[in-house]
Amino acid sequence: MGADLGARVDEVVRAGRAPNLHGVVVIRHDRLVVERYGEGEDFKWGTSLGRVTFRPDTLHDTRSVTKSIVGLLYGIAYADGRVPGPEEPLLRQFPEYPDLGADAGRARLTVEHALTMTLGLEWNENVPYTSTANSEIAMEQAVDRYRFVLERPIVEAPGTRWLYSGGASALIGRLIAKGTGRSLQDFARAALFEPLGIDSFEWMTGGDGVASPASGLRLTPRDLARIGQTVLANGRWEGRVVVPTGWLEATLRPRVRIAQGLDYGYQWYLGTFPMTTGADAARPDDAARAIRWVGGMGNGGQRLVIVPDLDLVVAIAAGNYNTSDQSTTPSAILQVIRAGIER
Repeated sequence: MGADLGARVDEVVRAGRAPNLHGVVVIRHDRLVVERYGEGEDFKWGTSLGRVTFRPDTLHDTRSVTKSIVGLLYGIAYADGRVPGPEEPLLRQFPEYPDLGADAGRARLTVEHALTMTLGLEWNENVPYTSTANSEIAMEQAVDRYRFVLERPIVEAPGTRWLYSGGASALIGRLIAKGTGRSLQDFARAALFEPLGIDSFEWMTGGDGVASPASGLRLTPRDLARIGQTVLANGRWEGRVVVPTGWLEATLRPRVRIAQGLDYGYQWYLGTFPMTTGADAARPDDAARAIRWVGGMGNGGQRLVIVPDLDLVVAIAAGNYNTSDQSTTPSAILQVIRAGIER
């Protein structure tokens, strides 16, 4: 990477191509390459925090990147025998709903269908998160969020199609809490954050006091990047296995197609992009390589992107919440990073 990458990131921000960039951390070959912070209005979920000057120790909503981290937590609990395997029937894990378990159509649901968001149940998050027409908001306001998810009308066979669902992540979080006997945030602290040296985080809760597995985690970009480094290192941090390697291999395997060039594993997005490095350019007979990436994405432009082929981790925090162009900022930053590697 060119030494001028930081300056090029600064230029993109000055030119207005990365609006409301709150923070970016770039790590390559286990070395901090770029770290930048901005200033602007921020929110904790829907509550304005006013104008914030962001610093390395400022917590930031990760929004739906939370889902990907919950996927890692499930794997840690699974390795300890605390939660059921992906192939296990889902309703069997919720015996408190015998009427739902007796439904032959729902009996086909497995834990993997929740991990891959292929439940086949009615769900809609394509409306603003300020409205109860949004299924996640309706779930948060329901008397029993888990029953709310599991009793949604069946619209297709499970495993047929990916449908974005915070409800699926809520079920995964509930299985972790049930199996470990601890709240999601307490288990995360002991099993993931403390081993990684992450001592500052916040996990927002719903009205029932339960931490949101779909969007509630707040971390610094540095610590989000640290989680990315652990994934890049096959689950290891400072020589210790924190996330089981076998689980990561299963998690980062394409399970369902979302769109052309974009797949989904166990709560993680998987994709590729074309790239020609300097070495490739020296061989004109070679076409651009397909570079694999994995990552988590969140409302407002939150990103954790891991590129194993390039030994690269990028964590981005942004403030374009609930806007139609919220991908503009992370896309601009990632484009600059790619260009810096290609040079």
